[in-house]
Formats: sequence, structure tokens, C-alpha cells
Amino acid sequence: MSDVVTEAVAALNAKMDSAGFDGTAKFAIEDEGNIIIDADGARAGDDDADVTLTATAEVFKAILDGEINPTTAFMTGKLTVDGDMGLAMKLSGVLS
Repeated sequence: MSDVVTEAVAALNAKMDSAGFDGTAKFAIEDEGNIIIDADGARAGDDDADVTLTATAEVFKAILDGEINPTTAFMTGKLTVDGDMGLAMKLSGVLS
């Protein structure tokens, strides 16, 4: 597992802080690996998910750091979403 994924898992778990996420989402970080988010929190993995969000490591870090809004990243083509768009919007709310 890459350092980017390890750091992102820790940051996601801190951000979610028992916020609860109903569903399964996958963050696919290009050239680094995948992160699964579900009711148990975030972890490295490549399980099937209801929605997959794909971005570069730089964009993903900017989203986690609050420098880029996930919706803005999607609208500008920096973040792609495959699957349940409603669940992606819920995840955006959890991460904000």
C-alpha cells in the first residue's frame, strides 16, 4: 500500500469521525491504490462499491484538505464518478 493511501485512510477516518456512511464508496487514486468507505469507516481495499470516485493523488489530497470542493472537482472534470450519484453527494457532505 502506498503512503498516499495510508495517509488518506487516516485522514478520512478522522474527517468521518463516526458520522456514519450508509453505503459503500471506493476512492480510486490514480497510480496509488484504492480506498473503501462504508459504515465501518475507511480502509485500503478494492472491494465492489455502490459508487467509485476516481482522481489523481493531488486532487484527492486537495479535496481532503478542503482546498477543492468535491462537487467543483467533479464539475471541472478533475474527479470522475461511476455509479450511484446520490451516494456520491452524501459522501461529499460527510467529507465537508
